[in-house]
Amino acid sequence: MTGPGRPILTAVAGALICLLSFPTPSQTPTQQTTQDQADVVRVFTKLVQTDVMVFGKDGKFKDDLRREDFELRIDGKVKPIEFFERVQAGSVNEEAQLAAARGAGNATGSKLGAVPLDRGRTVFFYVDDFHFDLSALRATRKLVTDFIDNEMGQNDEAAISSASGQVGFLQQITDNKTVLRRALERLNPRPYNVTDNDRPPMSEYLALKVDGFDRDVTDYFIDALLRDNPFLKRDMAENMVKSRATGVLHQASYVTQNSLVGLESLVRSAVNLPGRKVLFFISNGFFIDDRNSDGREKLRRITGAAARSGVVIYAVDSRGLAPSMFDASTAGNFDTSGRLALANSGELTASQEAMGSLAFDTGGRPIFNTNDPKPGLKNALKETSTYYLLAWKPEQQESSNSHRFRRIDVKLIGKSDLSVRVRRGFYDVEPPIAGDTKTAKKPAEAKAQEKKPESKLWQAITAPLPERGIPFSLRLLYTNTPERGGLLSAAVQVPTEFLTYSQVDGKPQRVIELAGGIYNDHGQAGARFNERVTLAAPKPEAVGQDRGFAYTFPVFLGPGLYQARVGVRDVASGKSGTVVKWIEVPKLVPGELAMSSLHLGERDPSILRTAAVTTANSKDEVSLSIDHRFRNSNYLRFLVFIYNAARSPADTKPDVAIQVQLIRDKQPVITTALKKVQVEGIDDLTRLPYAAELSLADLSPGLYVLKVTVVDRVSKRSASQEAQIEVE
Repeated sequence: MTGPGRPILTAVAGALICLLSFPTPSQTPTQQTTQDQADVVRVFTKLVQTDVMVFGKDGKFKDDLRREDFELRIDGKVKPIEFFERVQAGSVNEEAQLAAARGAGNATGSKLGAVPLDRGRTVFFYVDDFHFDLSALRATRKLVTDFIDNEMGQNDEAAISSASGQVGFLQQITDNKTVLRRALERLNPRPYNVTDNDRPPMSEYLALKVDGFDRDVTDYFIDALLRDNPFLKRDMAENMVKSRATGVLHQASYVTQNSLVGLESLVRSAVNLPGRKVLFFISNGFFIDDRNSDGREKLRRITGAAARSGVVIYAVDSRGLAPSMFDASTAGNFDTSGRLALANSGELTASQEAMGSLAFDTGGRPIFNTNDPKPGLKNALKETSTYYLLAWKPEQQESSNSHRFRRIDVKLIGKSDLSVRVRRGFYDVEPPIAGDTKTAKKPAEAKAQEKKPESKLWQAITAPLPERGIPFSLRLLYTNTPERGGLLSAAVQVPTEFLTYSQVDGKPQRVIELAGGIYNDHGQAGARFNERVTLAAPKPEAVGQDRGFAYTFPVFLGPGLYQARVGVRDVASGKSGTVVKWIEVPKLVPGELAMSSLHLGERDPSILRTAAVTTANSKDEVSLSIDHRFRNSNYLRFLVFIYNAARSPADTKPDVAIQVQLIRDKQPVITTALKKVQVEGIDDLTRLPYAAELSLADLSPGLYVLKVTVVDRVSKRSASQEAQIEVE
């Protein structure tokens, strides 16, 4: 008996030995160390497009508008609308609609791949921890936690990142709520401090006033300097004050630029993700120094990048309801003349200006001056769920290499009671990124890398976002073995219809490179694999029955949060696909209830049963499903192991019950009664196997969550495991 799936399942003792099996080639288990495109605006030679939202006075989206209701202007010039369609964000059709608006037809060609029936939303949280404090941290954790617990749908993906990068390896797009909570825990304020020891203190805002030739503020600091240095001439004192202000601004500008560079990088990275994305930019506010920095241009670049990536920004002021920038605990300046009080009255508004500009210019809006931003977040998710897609033909010079920023203006004809929200502009061609520290590889390095076919694949695997050139499935399955502890099996299934044939000795064959690695939550790499696989053409009688190439990679590891990154590359076409998955391996402690992953399979209904869930027939053999796609005419079968159930004092045996739920959009579709887990004939009562099956009859096609809950009636504890499935 070979393959990592077989040894795992042989621990189920006689009755369930044939329940599920891995139909895959495999590797010898490895010991893991535990060290610490659719774009919304893009310039093509065909069409340029933008998204538009229209709201009534009640704040609800107006969804009955027609093409002729809109007037589109680019740089003030009226443009005919060549394409018009209402789009549901996060839907299956969104990507195809975006491609059609570009005049490109189906963006992914005929081989669209295994597109989920319910795609879901993509949400980013970017925390400007350089402009942050403890109060803002508490408010942010509360806001994002509420999103994870109450607003995040079963098909949604999200990412939490920060300007300083302190989130580290967890700063990735994921649907795993455990990863998002861990990322949130890593956030801490990293406020910058301007090194300015002179007195009276000069804030960044006051330095901007001095640099902007504000006479009252400048005179205040000059007078203070002359009081301490009576022999100093006034013009010299003024030069010293201005020099001091410049120093303060240079320090502050450096930090602000870092915040904006991080935001721009995040926005640009979203270009390969499908459809519209919502980004919440959370900050205590900052200033743009127009005289000493290119901050305004960076805002425009972010606006242009957001247009290309389909990102809508909502700016959240994490200070909440703040009538001014100062409170009783803030050290201020002694000013009997009132000059500084007058100047400081505009500081709060000025600190919000750049954030508000980013929001308005990308089609979003600011969420300012509230101690409860949750309603604003909910409204943002709701109002971005539907939009109109407009496309127009660019003029010849619009597609030239001009790097020109063009203004978009959309108005409604004869509907003054409606409000329009649209992106403010876009670049014809993206200008070169200033300050890009990436250096080109030396010719010798590039040539050496070309000699390593796997290097291209590893570049894709380690990229910030997955590639979708070849769609495939990755499943991470955890079980505990008596001999060596935690065993993680990374199971891969590659649909062969996406691979290209090549002729070898007159015979058609397909060659793929398969590689992957396991990483801990700090990004440290452990076990890795690299394989080159040749697949012969299927026999004529097997055409249409090919489920694809399957592969498993087993690795032993200790408790912790792990990520598997796997890539597949078609050698003939050069196309690659990558998938990233997370899994948490629990720490098994005697007396603490735990569960393995859910191992899923499918059974043809040759034997009809009436119960919703039944114990599996020991003689049935069902192959493990890697892609978790099941026909609604069949039975879904699962296997799970229950660890460390408490023993009853009466008979020294565990008393465990199990409940199964099938959930869609957070609503249970099927809920079974608690069913006792039988323990007779089980030699090792610390590892209880349970297998059952669930009829999928009459379920609507779409994505569901299978949730299995175990209740230990002795210790009064419970545990649960979930797995997402797709019903066809």
